Amino acid sequence: MQGVGFRYHTRTEAQRLGLRGWVRNCPDGSVETCICGTAEKVNAMKTWLSHGPGWAQVDDISFISVAKPEHFERFSIR
Repeated sequence: MQGVGFRYHTRTEAQRLGLRGWVRNCPDGSVETCICGTAEKVNAMKTWLSHGPGWAQVDDISFISVAKPEHFERFSIR
């Protein structure tokens, strides 16, 4: 279940790392994100997402890689 501010903190961390993509809440209560950047920066974001901001409780996380993601100019909240 998403909490207030999780998307905001995700966007802030992604911008800090220089990543592009988006984050959104899903109807089932989960949070979904698309992250584009160098392997090193994407891995740093994956590490951050595994625990989220200090107050967050991350129960489960999964990652899917795609060969050709959409083109994004920045990281946004959807």
